[in-house]
Amino acid sequence: MYSASAQNGTLSPYSSLGIGDFRSVNSIENQMMGGLGVYTDSIHLQLNNPASLGKLGLTAYAAGFSHKEVRLETFAEQQRPSVSNFEYLGLAFPLIAQKAGVALGIKPYSSVGYDLEQLQTVQGVTTANQFTGEGGINQAFLSAGFRLLPRLNIGATVNFHFGRIDLTRVQVTDGIAYGTLDSRTSDISGFDFNYGLTWEPMVSSKHTLFTSVRINTQTNLVSSNRQRISSFVPLTGIEIEGIDVNLDRDNLRFTEIKIPTTYTLGLGYGEDKHWFVGAEYGIQQFSDFENRFLESANVVYENASSLALGGFYVPDYTSIDTYLNRVTYRAGLRLDNTGMVINDKALENFGITFGLGLPLGAESEFSNLNLGFELGRRGTTMNGLVRESYFKVSLGLSFADRWFRKRQIN
Repeated sequence: MYSASAQNGTLSPYSSLGIGDFRSVNSIENQMMGGLGVYTDSIHLQLNNPASLGKLGLTAYAAGFSHKEVRLETFAEQQRPSVSNFEYLGLAFPLIAQKAGVALGIKPYSSVGYDLEQLQTVQGVTTANQFTGEGGINQAFLSAGFRLLPRLNIGATVNFHFGRIDLTRVQVTDGIAYGTLDSRTSDISGFDFNYGLTWEPMVSSKHTLFTSVRINTQTNLVSSNRQRISSFVPLTGIEIEGIDVNLDRDNLRFTEIKIPTTYTLGLGYGEDKHWFVGAEYGIQQFSDFENRFLESANVVYENASSLALGGFYVPDYTSIDTYLNRVTYRAGLRLDNTGMVINDKALENFGITFGLGLPLGAESEFSNLNLGFELGRRGTTMNGLVRESYFKVSLGLSFADRWFRKRQIN
């Protein structure tokens, strides 16, 4: 029997694997188009494509928040936890006559939050194993983008990762006076780099072809580890005896976590400020993933992939009489093969996204509130696994203005 509860940014039993649930690297606007990063403009901060900064014309501020309702199902039971999250906070501003831009901010990278209980009965004796985990990794980023030619932009991001993951396993057996506690802690830090290139030629007087290439280089994180094993009284939780495991003996005091390089290609087509459709495909040699200290026995890794389709439509962004004509309507879908194979079943995720970009008044024509929704499913009830069906509501704030503008007095 399994049970699960939510904490620390995620509520998934699958956050017990690897370094937790990988969080979205997209702004709410891009999330609602299936997670596309191929589309760029001059007024929004895009988190996953630094080449977009070569087009930035205004100073942009962005923040995002979300709430997720989940149904967790096995063959035996069902639960409905929920969790609310901070998504990102960022600032971007143009440089060099609006031919370059710089952005900085912070966002979650992965989250761990689970509480699982497994009961096993052998010859009338029941053993309870409780697995809990919390924490995760955050990401502070600094990006720069440049316009090489009128419709060709390049960019790069340096990400600094930092965080802590705490995992515990408690075992209690009927008829035995003491239980066993195994606790593990990893303090994690390191860098990686993200490179982007966009080429957006005009194919007619109104229509643009959007293309992009993104490379997120292999992340090499350093993990400083501790492990303690102790016995305790189940009724009171009082520790009777404990030892700190000598991790130096097995070269586990300091370990490296390798997250392989991701390559993403994007293609889109649209009319400026009116409509856009696009697709992206990403691949990652996730079979090379490595986290020796927090390895799981029932998971192996294979190459990962992702496919995203999406777009937007604005009826008439210049409309004065009808507010709904100035709203941006977004929709998309995505299919992810996470690269994790658990109990011989590949872990896949499918999501349908849609949302609205709501202008914040006529005087703030470049600022908007973005409301997004996502319906999705991850996992299966086969092979002793858990199926997650989720509904996510997201709120993004995007403000754009020109710094150092001279005041005019009439």
